[in-house]
Amino acid sequence: MVRIVVRIVLAVLAISAFTLPAARAEPTKLITHEDYVADLKRTADFDVNDIKATFAFVLKSLPDRVTVYPTENYSYFRFFDHGVRYMGNIRLESETRDQGKVHFTYQIETTAWRDSEKDKLYHALFGAEDGVTVEKVEPLLYRVTFQGRTVLFALNDLSKVKPPEGLLGPGERFVGPVFDDSAIRFFLVYSSRIKAFHYILDETEPVPDQFFASPMTDRIVIGHRTGFAFYRDEKRHRKILIGVYEGNVAVNNHLDGPFDQLPDNFIQGEALRDALIEINPKLKGTIDRFGSRPGGETRYVIAPYLEYWNVDDLAPFDRCARRYKVDEGRYYRCFVIDEDTQKPRDMPAPRRKR
Repeated sequence: MVRIVVRIVLAVLAISAFTLPAARAEPTKLITHEDYVADLKRTADFDVNDIKATFAFVLKSLPDRVTVYPTENYSYFRFFDHGVRYMGNIRLESETRDQGKVHFTYQIETTAWRDSEKDKLYHALFGAEDGVTVEKVEPLLYRVTFQGRTVLFALNDLSKVKPPEGLLGPGERFVGPVFDDSAIRFFLVYSSRIKAFHYILDETEPVPDQFFASPMTDRIVIGHRTGFAFYRDEKRHRKILIGVYEGNVAVNNHLDGPFDQLPDNFIQGEALRDALIEINPKLKGTIDRFGSRPGGETRYVIAPYLEYWNVDDLAPFDRCARRYKVDEGRYYRCFVIDEDTQKPRDMPAPRRKR
């Protein structure tokens, strides 16, 4: 099965604003319920149905310079109007920003208790014809101007981020660094040996989460904040992403997994496309170097991990890894989910009761 997703849907439904602290330590910020209530009482002084008016509001509300952390170049925001929270993003997409264009997307916050797909999705690709100018100041720094307001967008420069020595195994190659909108960093790795990708936790800097061991094995650890589940590789000192919490996937928030934050600014040449075609030769001639279809509206999904509801759902990974511990190829296939069964590729059949 070819895994292709609608890119515009991802652009808005994965939205959730967050502020990452600067490199130096910042004092803890207190967030009160009083502030939350005050936000709920706010009423927009512009028409939220007018996409240009909303874009003007967002641009004027931003500081003169912002840092865009996620590696697919989404600058997230949120605002309240009449007791409802709107969430959206300004995106300086790799394929269009040097053409002088910028994506702008927003909608009412997605929830699990209503059919959010029926909510109106506001999306525009703005350019000079809309009165919006996008200028490249230097690599990974862009100037966006509209209605007299200018904001500099500094894209996250991870060009020097590389896996530490010994992290990669035979047949594995580094595709690029991923900064997820959860603020977790990964190394996106492709294995030609098993024709699959892995997201490996980047622990070269402090990880903004704390982990607890699953009840079945301390080989599986789970983030208190993110719900990201990792398998502690027995063969190399690394943690492989094996699961994301399905409740977050259902509402496409910032903890729904790194599938929508690929290392677009750092993919070398045809490395990603070559890997995808190696997995599925039928993709040849149908995708660009980013794995996108012509026009860029759909993109191949790289999500080899499980969407789980309960921690117990992760047990098959450990059973599979223990069974194939001495067979390295089959061992690493244990951490790749089969799309149809939603189980590890080499999951052994359950034992029959005697």
